[in-house]
Amino acid sequence: MDGSEALATLIIEDGKGHKRVRKTATVSRLYDGGKTEKRLIKFVSPPDVKGTGLLTYDYEDKPDDMWLYLPALRKTRRIVAAEKSKSFMGSEFSYADITPPPVSDFHHKLLGSEKVAGVDCWKIESIPRTEDIAEENGYSKKISFIGKDDKVIRKAIQYDLDGELHKELVVHEVKLLDPKKKRYRPIHMEMVNKQNGRRSVLKMDKINLRTDIPDDYFTTRYLERG
Repeated sequence: MDGSEALATLIIEDGKGHKRVRKTATVSRLYDGGKTEKRLIKFVSPPDVKGTGLLTYDYEDKPDDMWLYLPALRKTRRIVAAEKSKSFMGSEFSYADITPPPVSDFHHKLLGSEKVAGVDCWKIESIPRTEDIAEENGYSKKISFIGKDDKVIRKAIQYDLDGELHKELVVHEVKLLDPKKKRYRPIHMEMVNKQNGRRSVLKMDKINLRTDIPDDYFTTRYLERG
């Protein structure tokens, strides 16, 4: 069993600099030889969002499954494809940013090499194969800068459906989570909306490997637990 647990802080800042802070607890586990990752994200503070949860099944070769639980409504609902471009909990991260779509949904082109914060990266252009895929993910083109050694996205630039610059993701810090398997995880990232000035920062306060995460954690029944 290959899993991890993390505590994180999500800072949501509007265009005027006003900030809201959210704390989350996350567990994740790999299945099918690493082809599927199941993840449970629970908000633990502040009180107005405590208990809100997101359960995701991130597949390598098909669209993800996602469920959102809102304690105020005592109801779990499935996030459908048309909603994945929407904001995740009021942040600049969308549901599609939280669980990226299958690689096969896009045409990819290597644009060359470029350094990001001193890290040598491949520069790759990704364009949705269909208009439906573009609408589902909320962008017509994405430029990604992927570390050549750790295979982690260090920066990503998204263009909206009209081809205008929309959002920019910058990964400020990466951690080697599992030296034996060379698994790296971004632990400090920032998403900036270039059109309205809003930004969101997601920082892992603590992240560790864990090999005893039960299958039951990744069910809608567990999602609804307090």
